[in-house]
Amino acid sequence: MTLLFSSRFHDPEVWRQTLSEHLPELDMRVWPDSGDPADIDAALVWGPKRGELRDYPNLKVIISMGAGVEHILRDPDLPKDVPIVRTFDSHMQGAMVEYVVLHVLRYHRHMPEIVENQRRGEWIKYGPEDTPGTTVGVMGLGAFGAPPAQALASMGFRVIGWTRTVKGVGGVECYPGEDGLRSFLNQSNILVCLLPLTPDTEGILNAEVLAELPKGAYVINAARGGHLVEEDLLAALESGHIGGATLDVFRQEPLPPDHRFWTHPKVTITPHNASDPHPRWVAGAIADNLRRAGAGEELLNTVDRLQGY
Repeated sequence: MTLLFSSRFHDPEVWRQTLSEHLPELDMRVWPDSGDPADIDAALVWGPKRGELRDYPNLKVIISMGAGVEHILRDPDLPKDVPIVRTFDSHMQGAMVEYVVLHVLRYHRHMPEIVENQRRGEWIKYGPEDTPGTTVGVMGLGAFGAPPAQALASMGFRVIGWTRTVKGVGGVECYPGEDGLRSFLNQSNILVCLLPLTPDTEGILNAEVLAELPKGAYVINAARGGHLVEEDLLAALESGHIGGATLDVFRQEPLPPDHRFWTHPKVTITPHNASDPHPRWVAGAIADNLRRAGAGEELLNTVDRLQGY
């Protein structure tokens, strides 16, 4: 098995060492030094450039290093008959639970205000908090949306979910499709976006959607920067309709130093680290799909190109 590795954001030697523990015979080549294109059986990528995967005649599988695949599907020159698979595991799901619960609780327990009060030397009490009376709306109840939704429900929050189709997630009331969106938004005191990025969800966190949230609602986006219309959020924050926002993902990463989010008092920025695919966590799953591809067996976590995930 010869693997092409391509990422501007990950150290190839770390991945080579970790993958070799599962596949000692693996021949890993780092783009653009791929050697003979006919040698390449599989590609492990994050953010490949346009046309980068076009010229490998024996390519059997394209593996995303993480759960997102829009960085692959946006390439119009992508080979059309090569399967694409996502990569995630229970560690990544657990990390997303931690991130979402952390920031929901920050808003629920007024931590941004408390920290600011400390800076000013002001003793202002808040509470008691009405956890059952606080509704957390989770957009997306898939592999990364369902676990945080269930964790919050187990803590006593009322949790509702918005999905493309009906999803049965314990403790979570589902509002599917366009018909359910407005009612879902109207009830969400804290909105968490964990949707896949597709043509249908691009820019979904826009002025119209934000306006449907209750006044003072909070927004947490740990999905993709492309979901958010940044100027619309800034306007909603300035008007006071949105009480605050925690953003882990952005249209341009790293976030430019002069971006208004950096200095906005109601915005918390995290550097796209809600749920990183650590090689130690996912190397086994990647190796499993490489073995399956080499043996012509069914792949795991394959992507439906039409749906975009």
